[in-house]
Amino acid sequence: MMNRWTRILGLAMAVATAAAHSASAGPRDEALLLGDSVAFGYIGSAGHEYINPENFVGFADYLEPLLQVDSVDAACPGETSGSFVSAGAADNGCRAFRAEFPLHIGYQSTQLQFALGFLRQHPRVRLVTITLGANDGFLLEDGCASQANPTLCIEAGVPAFLAGVERNLQYAIASIRSAGFGGTIIVTNYYSTDYSDPQQTGLTLLLNQALAAAAAAQGARVADLFSAFQEVAANPLFAGKTCNTGLLNASVQDPLLCDVHPSQSGHRLIAQTIARSYRKQP
Repeated sequence: MMNRWTRILGLAMAVATAAAHSASAGPRDEALLLGDSVAFGYIGSAGHEYINPENFVGFADYLEPLLQVDSVDAACPGETSGSFVSAGAADNGCRAFRAEFPLHIGYQSTQLQFALGFLRQHPRVRLVTITLGANDGFLLEDGCASQANPTLCIEAGVPAFLAGVERNLQYAIASIRSAGFGGTIIVTNYYSTDYSDPQQTGLTLLLNQALAAAAAAQGARVADLFSAFQEVAANPLFAGKTCNTGLLNASVQDPLLCDVHPSQSGHRLIAQTIARSYRKQP
């Protein structure tokens, strides 16, 4: 009987000690994730799932245990670098999505304005990630689709597209710093959806160069998703095709094809890549 009571007392003391330690630890630090559908965790043709943003699990969720933070995901599917900073700039569906469905966290302003206000009110944020630029490219492609020669149209529009992304991203990072944020800012670059396609991969590399230039100019880091996905796709079994790796969501029309968004294994790889960039000594 004595041994039994001793074990019960020991267990009670252990529980009390753990509770006291948890209380003394206080709230965890936070990470603020900004950007487009990749950061949102978007899934195409998800039907009624869109009414609950918790249905969309992305790299924000995988970052939490890796960095011991609480993630706040303000990303909006279809956000461009322009619409991120200005309510008057063209987007690729973000405003329409917000009008119809909830984001992970609600706001009425531009995403940048929300971020600045959030950072001023939440001093425990120690990491901000930004995923922007791909939708700017999609707008260029859409605008050229009706032209007699879409390829020439895209080639002609690429310099302005890249300059706009770099300019907007620099402005966004500078604004975040001006709000008093002294933590780490990480810009995620983009993976190629098919490394065996030189034209598509080349355009992705050009976009990533613009992102890297903006990050370097404002003292931000880059999480190299391009190389992380490429390393997996380089396996001879996949022949450079990102879809074959399982890192992208399957297409609703054909499960052997993929859309441009990461699968859960893709999001996990993104989180791991961001965590490595965050832990890297400056």
